[in-house]
Amino acid sequence: MRIVNAAAVLLALASAFLLYGLNYDTRMIEARLHAREREAERARADIAVLRAERAHLARPERIEPMARGLGLEPLAARHVMPGASVAEMATSSAAR
Repeated sequence: MRIVNAAAVLLALASAFLLYGLNYDTRMIEARLHAREREAERARADIAVLRAERAHLARPERIEPMARGLGLEPLAARHVMPGASVAEMATSSAAR
C-alpha cells in the first residue's frame, strides 16, 4: 500500500510539472500570437495610409501641370494607329 501511495505522489508531482511546462509554453505561444496580430494590424494601417497617399498623388489635376511642363500632351487621334498598320509593322519587323 505504501508503494502505491508513493507512486501516486510521484505521479501527481510529475503531472504538476508537466502541466506547469504546458501552461508556460501556452503563454509563450499566446504572446507570440498577440505580437503577430499587432504587427498585422500595423501593416494594415500602413497599407491604408499608402493607398491614400497613392490616391492623392495620382490625381489628374496634380499630374497634368507637371506633364505639360515636361512637354507631354493628351492623346489625340493622330497618335493612334489603325490595327491593320500595327499588324503590318509587326510582320515586316519579324521578316527582317
